[in-house]
Amino acid sequence: MRPAPVDRAWMDATPDRFAYRCLPLNIANAHGWELLCPSAFAATWSGRASLEAVTITSLGDARPPAISHFGSGVLTFHVPCVFRTEPKFDLMVQGPINSPKDGISALSAIIETDWAPYSFTMNWIFTRPNATVHFERGEPFCHVFPIPRAMLEKLTPELHVISEEPKLKELHEQWQFNRLMFNTDLKRTGTQAQNEKWQKLYYRGLNPDGTPNDLKDHRTRVRLKPFVKSAPYSRQQS
Repeated sequence: MRPAPVDRAWMDATPDRFAYRCLPLNIANAHGWELLCPSAFAATWSGRASLEAVTITSLGDARPPAISHFGSGVLTFHVPCVFRTEPKFDLMVQGPINSPKDGISALSAIIETDWAPYSFTMNWIFTRPNATVHFERGEPFCHVFPIPRAMLEKLTPELHVISEEPKLKELHEQWQFNRLMFNTDLKRTGTQAQNEKWQKLYYRGLNPDGTPNDLKDHRTRVRLKPFVKSAPYSRQQS
């Protein structure tokens, strides 16, 4: 297990690595911890619902870490861990964030890890038959992070017209205009937009007029601690 990295191969491959200019992507990429595949294997689904419809082949000496357990084109990893969270915190379990994989898609789950003495499975579902997918040794197959239980049920979402907040409306319209002008100037040789290459206001935590945001807790990177071996378990230490 490791803190999820910011890096993604497809983002590295974008011209000038421009995908990393999107701060929300960067924050999401590193928002949690990854479980890594212990050995390489290939898997194929025939399209049928039976367990035998998924074939799994080791690409090394080790036994493949995934099996066909549920049928219907589902590939299952048994996670050999029992996770513990603080009271009233669940564990969000999903595939690696912003890491699309051709032919197969990760399924997501939310688990009450403050009380459950159970391990769980990480499941992927094939998106089309007869497509062979590969998992490499060291490739992340699961991404986890804690979330407050029932937080969403406590919220009351509301719809408002933006004119109810004149300052917000003014700033939004200013941003829309500046964005339009910036994108237009990007296509014109010798403009300031071409020199800057991309607008950095959100990245820097600034409003469209260049003033800092009111909350002043803007971040440009997530730095998570790795899992470590520690003293005998105590809930106060978790």
